[in-house]
Amino acid sequence: MPESLTLTNLLDDAAIISLEHQIHLEEVLGEHNWSVDLREQRFQFTGSRTITCTRFHLLGSAAPGPESWLWAWANPSGFPEPVTALSGTLRDFGQRFGIAELASAEVPFAALPTSPAEPHFAAAILTEAAKAVTGHWTSYSGDAGGGTRAAFLVEHPDFQLPPPEPVRVMRVLQQALSLPLLTDHRRAMHGYAARRGLGASYSDAGGDRLMLTGPGFEAAVDFDGHGRVGNISATLSAPRGA
Repeated sequence: MPESLTLTNLLDDAAIISLEHQIHLEEVLGEHNWSVDLREQRFQFTGSRTITCTRFHLLGSAAPGPESWLWAWANPSGFPEPVTALSGTLRDFGQRFGIAELASAEVPFAALPTSPAEPHFAAAILTEAAKAVTGHWTSYSGDAGGGTRAAFLVEHPDFQLPPPEPVRVMRVLQQALSLPLLTDHRRAMHGYAARRGLGASYSDAGGDRLMLTGPGFEAAVDFDGHGRVGNISATLSAPRGA
């Protein structure tokens, strides 16, 4: 990690790869219910089948009363250390890089990007940052009562992404352009390619065109004068042996 890093950088780093993981999660779960027992350290989804997470991490909770987010490591309820430990690593990371939103026990909604009014939006912002720091990309948040939103990172083999497929990758890139917290398009696109195992290189010295390559496709991402994506075009290659 570089010695200079901001919350905005983390949100850009997480944006696209997180989006793809959440799309995949919805496909895996379908219609479902969820339950968590922090004391017993059990997180479960039930629907067409039951999925019990192999690991899960409570990040924190966003409450409408104080209009603030409380990190799990600072929660006075004293939840088991195995489910809150990851939030403690985020505190340490925030202290190292001077990112107050990660280092502070409680974060007012007004201190976050876009100053969200709703708990689920506030929870989503800090969850995205947590993903970029930890490399755990699948999250789930749910109603914890009284309008409070609890946010988790969840792990299960079925939540891992399948190999990149051309049409899916293009769909994810296009959807990402409407993400409200996406700021640095170049950073986000290049970072997504690296995390997804795609080839990524700029075809010009000014960085106006990013070439992405993967199994069966090549895509050109063109940036405008403001550094935002202006166009994405893809070329599909014939399968081997065709």
